[in-house]
Amino acid sequence: MKKERVNFITLPIVIMALAAFAGLCAAGENAAGYSYGDSAARNEACLVCHADAAKVKPAFFVDRARYAHTTHANISCPTCHGGSAVTHPAAGAAKADCRACHQAESEEYASGIHAGKTGCAGCHNPHKVKTPVEISGEEINKICSGCHNGFEMTAKHSEWLPQADLHLRMLPCITCHTASPDYYLSLYVVKGKDGSRFGRPELATYDDLKRLAGGKDVVSLIDTNGDRTISIDELRAFNKDASHRFLRLQGMMTPEVASHKFEILDDRRNCTFCHASGTPHMQKSYLSLPQAGGTFQRIAVQRGPVLDVVYSTPDFYLMGSTKSSRMNVVGLAIICGGLIMPVGHGTLRFLTRKNRKEEEEP
Repeated sequence: MKKERVNFITLPIVIMALAAFAGLCAAGENAAGYSYGDSAARNEACLVCHADAAKVKPAFFVDRARYAHTTHANISCPTCHGGSAVTHPAAGAAKADCRACHQAESEEYASGIHAGKTGCAGCHNPHKVKTPVEISGEEINKICSGCHNGFEMTAKHSEWLPQADLHLRMLPCITCHTASPDYYLSLYVVKGKDGSRFGRPELATYDDLKRLAGGKDVVSLIDTNGDRTISIDELRAFNKDASHRFLRLQGMMTPEVASHKFEILDDRRNCTFCHASGTPHMQKSYLSLPQAGGTFQRIAVQRGPVLDVVYSTPDFYLMGSTKSSRMNVVGLAIICGGLIMPVGHGTLRFLTRKNRKEEEEP
């Protein structure tokens, strides 16, 4: 057998590489004694302190369960904070640069009206971040309200938008202020805040639905046949069921693709973008149900005019939709004119009923 010749030139290089790797592994061991091997161990080296509210300031606290659900947990803490010294926390932690992975989103954000006003962390908590389908429209708006005062935004939108307070509650901000090739309706289960079915609604929690489901999967409350597809008949049955303890379905139009370029879009000022029979934005729908971990699961709904089933949106003239006070006066005059004849005729018959009775008696 022919003996393999050892390459004495490459051997020192291999030895040096192995030594460097061993040094990195040793350096990856912090004061808690955890080595940065796999992602779970590398995260634990940080979470042993940062998941304990007694050891860190509130701003540096990380919830284990919520962090474990993120994509960032899979790449581990040192990937973003790789410059942190072994002597951390005395030397401080290296600040993460989101652009290292999210360059496209960073460039998109820089081209919008929010550029320079806040960084990524102004809207996203990297230790809680979720995909758009796992977050409710209400939670998206709470993120925006961190900078935008609700009263001021309602007043500003009221300058041109009828019932601005209702619109701002019923639409995620990103629906009107980011462009998307397609939109869909997210259907949420809501409950009346004041104990009535039609009070100002708030999202039903996972515990609310779990109790109502009697131990079954919460999906079974609406998906009664268990085929994991929601039909319009199933939606109608749920909304009309009087035993659901003040629960009902509510839809929020949501962009299919979340954009980071925030802008003012003129076509959103046109009421027919949403309020028109057969509009393409009202055909695709998903049922979004809360989960135990604080996220939402999305289930496909039969394609069709879902809003007509949920709370009916007939195609009629909407006062204020033209945003012209003169047109509103003309429209109101037409409506009142149409009512004069039946109302006037009915009133006259009521006032003259005694005379007609006397004439009929002879």
